[in-house]
Amino acid sequence: MDTLDCRGKRCPLPVIDLAKHSGHAAPGTVVRVLADDPAAALDIPAWCRMRGKEYLGESLVDGVAAYDVRL
Repeated sequence: MDTLDCRGKRCPLPVIDLAKHSGHAAPGTVVRVLADDPAAALDIPAWCRMRGKEYLGESLVDGVAAYDVRL
C-alpha cells in the first residue's frame, strides 16, 4: 500500500496529489490518502467515481482521516 500524506493541505490539493500519484502507480495499487481537510471526505470519493477508481472507504489512522483508493 502506498501512502500520501496530505495533512495540512487544503482542497483541492489532496485530490491533485492523488491524481499525480495515480499516473505513476501500477493498476490495482491501493493508495491511502491521509488528509485533515474535511472536504477530502467528499472530494476523494467523487474523484474515484469520475476516474473509474475503486473507493475502498475511510478510516482513522492516529486520529487523522485516511481514505483508501484502489487505482
